[in-house]
Amino acid sequence: MSSSPVLLERSGQLAILVLDRPDRANVLDLPTSEALIDTIAQVANHVAQGSVRAVLVRANGRQFCAGGDITDFVAAQGRLAEFLDRHIPPLHHAIHTLATLPVPVVSAVNGPIGGGGIGLALAADIVIAAESMKLRGGYSAIGLTPDAGGSWFLARRVGAARAKEIFLTNQVLSARDCLAIGAVSRVVADADLQAQALTLAEALARSATASLGRIKTLFDGVSRRSLKEQLDLEHQCMVASGLTADAAEGTLAFAEKRGPVFTGR
Repeated sequence: MSSSPVLLERSGQLAILVLDRPDRANVLDLPTSEALIDTIAQVANHVAQGSVRAVLVRANGRQFCAGGDITDFVAAQGRLAEFLDRHIPPLHHAIHTLATLPVPVVSAVNGPIGGGGIGLALAADIVIAAESMKLRGGYSAIGLTPDAGGSWFLARRVGAARAKEIFLTNQVLSARDCLAIGAVSRVVADADLQAQALTLAEALARSATASLGRIKTLFDGVSRRSLKEQLDLEHQCMVASGLTADAAEGTLAFAEKRGPVFTGR
């Protein structure tokens, strides 16, 4: 294990955010949360500079993320509300930053996930789950409520009614259960998880990432728009995409029957 609980690795123009507290199930204790917040800010800065065109979120060890550290909550007895009020906003800002990056984000999720780990996993555009992945809300079992975007991301993927049932009952969902209801994008063997997630993320980093960013914009807000508003936004995005070097390269490569070489511009 490294000295930092969250690592930032690079593979070309792919940024890889790695949770590295395998001895503690990558729990989001205060040091890990602070490192996560800082690392996401670094990634966002690289994206803004154009040096990162896709992001992969993964974890070392047998479990992606168990969520918040209950021992922190116990230590804060008598001032738990104050503790949560102080530490949740910066984490939420980081989760929002990650989810709204104008580049594709992939997560590779293994082992049981719960609490804030749900929000971190499902903040990605594409969620690849290992067969060992299991999802359990767990909040109401300790008298708390979802955070880290878990309620929003899960409801967006499976519908509000299903997401509410999952958090109310604390039922355990297997990876295949999650796939069946749309909570994850695909399920792969544990031995294949990291390789398949890396291959996908690297391919996305080589794609026309300005186009992918606009595709994210179109779909992430679609439920809040009327058909007319969506059509208008499609028009705006298509025109903006038509101005890019990638559109010129992509259409020319298609006409010339060769593979395109995109630059993200």
